[in-house]
Amino acid sequence: MKVKINGETENVLALWREGHIVKMVDQRKLPHSFEIITLENHRETAKAIKTMVTRGAGAIGNAAAFGMAQAALEAENKPLDEFIEYINNASETIRKTRPTAANLFKAVDKCLEAGGWGNVSVRVDGIVKRADEILKQDMKASKEIAIAGNKLIEDGFKILTHCNAGALAYVDHGTALAPIREAVKEGKDVFVWVDETRPRCQGARITAWELEQEGIPYALIADNAAGHYMQKGEVDMVIVGADRIAVNGDTANKIGTYEKAVVAMENKIPFWVAAPGMTFDLDITSGAEIEIEEREPEEVSMMWGQGEDGKPTRIRIAAEGTKVRNPAFDVTPYKYLDGFITEYGLIQRPFNEGIRWVFGQPGLLPWFKYR
Repeated sequence: MKVKINGETENVLALWREGHIVKMVDQRKLPHSFEIITLENHRETAKAIKTMVTRGAGAIGNAAAFGMAQAALEAENKPLDEFIEYINNASETIRKTRPTAANLFKAVDKCLEAGGWGNVSVRVDGIVKRADEILKQDMKASKEIAIAGNKLIEDGFKILTHCNAGALAYVDHGTALAPIREAVKEGKDVFVWVDETRPRCQGARITAWELEQEGIPYALIADNAAGHYMQKGEVDMVIVGADRIAVNGDTANKIGTYEKAVVAMENKIPFWVAAPGMTFDLDITSGAEIEIEEREPEEVSMMWGQGEDGKPTRIRIAAEGTKVRNPAFDVTPYKYLDGFITEYGLIQRPFNEGIRWVFGQPGLLPWFKYR
């Protein structure tokens, strides 16, 4: 991801590991301040996931894997039985941070599998290598998603996206923004409508910031304005990311995605979900089985911003004592989706068979389009 720092353009990842420590872009501070936070141990990394220093299903998965690597390195001098107990406890700490994104749980499981045999030294090496492999695989997958999704984008397209599914959510190209980046790179004229995405405003704070950094044309709109632009013929397609996808295609993503999909279908606008294999959960048959995270009421009743003095400011927008519900995600039923953009190509209906085939037994079927 290209970032302008002190007048210079640098390529920066959302997060990375340096030995025992993990570094992350503190996404809570964007767009007003670009800061890198240093995390010294797996507990700090777990807290960073929970408090959304980093967010987005892919980045959460990478953070979880790095947290496991940290735990392994922290326990490398312990006897085997104590090492196993330490790693198991660390895995539970990380699992409890956020319940919805599939990538987090898969990353933890992959690390446990890699460290499931041998002496302590072999187990540490296995976990650390697996954590680094997950990041590399995600970087490759994001590029493949960019290439696959670009084929859907025509010159002159106006594309609506919701929340942030860019390079800060999934290294290094993103998911929903990856095809857009590829289209622009190819010379296509593309414009992006960016939903603000209340209550944490990841669209306003992060997606708009990413697009600005790379010089991609966009406009920030209120969440409630998306239907207006669809109705007026100002949206050619919708691309969103995902946090967990059931075998039947039901998709959990940032709250507000469901209503965008319904309105898109009403206006005959293609609605695509960009997501890697790590986000597909073959153990659940429908969205009814996806646990939806409920977050703090203050995210709705209050807002963060930058004051006229340039300092971070928190203000109350609802009366004190106002009762609040704050689900972080919703589930979009598969019937509203045109398909999935994955690192293996495009998956279209029937999703149930297609998803099982692609991620359980890769092969060529009519609803699965290889590049």
